[in-house]
Amino acid sequence: MHETKHRADIGVFGGSGFYSFVSKTEEVKINTPYGAPSDSVSIGEFAGVTVAFIPRHGRGHSIPPHRINYRANLWAMHSLGVGRIISPCACGSLQSDIKPGDFVVTDQFVDRTNGRVDTFFDGPSVAHISSAEPYCPELRKLSAKVIRAEGITVHEKGTMVVIQGPRFSTRAESQWFTQMGWHTVNMTQYPEVVLAQELGICIVNIALVTDFDCGLVGNVPEVTAAEVFATFGKNSENIKRIMKPLIAAIPRERAQCRCAKKIDEAFFS
Repeated sequence: MHETKHRADIGVFGGSGFYSFVSKTEEVKINTPYGAPSDSVSIGEFAGVTVAFIPRHGRGHSIPPHRINYRANLWAMHSLGVGRIISPCACGSLQSDIKPGDFVVTDQFVDRTNGRVDTFFDGPSVAHISSAEPYCPELRKLSAKVIRAEGITVHEKGTMVVIQGPRFSTRAESQWFTQMGWHTVNMTQYPEVVLAQELGICIVNIALVTDFDCGLVGNVPEVTAAEVFATFGKNSENIKRIMKPLIAAIPRERAQCRCAKKIDEAFFS
């Protein structure tokens, strides 16, 4: 681990609309063995704990999903001592009961990306991390409880299919995803969640639904980038609204999940 004098308890990866989430912060540049993170890290006090924030696309949405340096982003959080990460993102809905404006606390993913560097263990050290339960069950339960308390419609589990991007799905792809029973579609959750697991970090994804993917399910026109950003901008206040009570609700000690232990079980003896 590259040493840094800075420390943080909780990390937040922001998508579009989160670049000003952490206010009154110190901007810190962190070097990692894997290159530079997406941007400098904003570190500040929030809800009584120290929070580190990285805009995963960089400020101004300058990095497309397939070019994000996921390893550097996760390693930067790890070097700060972050033990838990909140990973909100925008997504499209694949099912009619999941509507724009709803939140989904993802519990499973399906990887449809290609060519992304998705492990810290390139050899000679080899680890086979368990991904049966990729997201922290303790953080998922807390997130759903906080979102419900704020009066926001929340789906307490869902399978997210992660596509390569930066293009949106074709109608045929979207129809296939829906028929498979998957719930949402996004471009950034993989390999972010797996890399967090390899570092023993708890991670939770809160997905904000911006549209019906391709318009197939909701019988609406196909999605455009402008519409996604417009909808996300209107609803991102809901994410900001839940962050303070969520961060405040997270226990200081990790005792109810196996997230920190997974990496110890990933090596052949």
